[in-house]
Amino acid sequence: MRTIEPTTQAENMLKTILLSFFLLVITCNAAVQDFCVGDLKAPEGPAGYSCKSPADVTVADFVFTGFRAAGNTTNIINAAVSPAFAAQFPGLNGLGLSIARLDLAPGGVVPMHTHPGASELLLVVQGSIVTGFISSANNVYVKKLVKGDIMVFPQGLLHFQINAGGRTAVAFASFSSQNPGLQITDFALFGNTLPSSLVEKTTFLDDAQVKKLKAVLGGSG
Repeated sequence: MRTIEPTTQAENMLKTILLSFFLLVITCNAAVQDFCVGDLKAPEGPAGYSCKSPADVTVADFVFTGFRAAGNTTNIINAAVSPAFAAQFPGLNGLGLSIARLDLAPGGVVPMHTHPGASELLLVVQGSIVTGFISSANNVYVKKLVKGDIMVFPQGLLHFQINAGGRTAVAFASFSSQNPGLQITDFALFGNTLPSSLVEKTTFLDDAQVKKLKAVLGGSG
């Protein structure tokens, strides 16, 4: 009777394990979904948009050309923010990142605001910008940025951008979410229907100041 050597048994067991692992990898790869291009015709939920059928996906879903032209800075803040979030760039859906272009005319400002859903990384590509954020401990971090400089703003913290020169400044802001959200403090306080008496008590401003700001920012009450 032929006896199988222990070494041969070990080799056969190793081959069996490797074959099983190889088959598992093939099966897993077959089930991987490479992307989930957003179906903008469907409602957006907390996790993003539903996926378009792969048969309907084209290269155009992965390309965004909206930054070729500067944003319109003819407005009350002399600034424009042009977003490339999932709603504008469906190929980002489910990937956890997005980007926006910021144009600041001379005297332009993006007022205090927060992004509840993402941290932000700001890269200046033209001009100079004074920017900063306030921590939850009320510590202030402010810096003048010039071309090539980058600053990060942690998720949910108040921050701002101001043109620091005599010509238009341009920057690109990337976010750690496909939909970072935005709440501008000035508009949250004075651009709604919250009664002026309540705004006055919570901001320590007098009635005339509150009503003036509401008139400027479109609020009432």
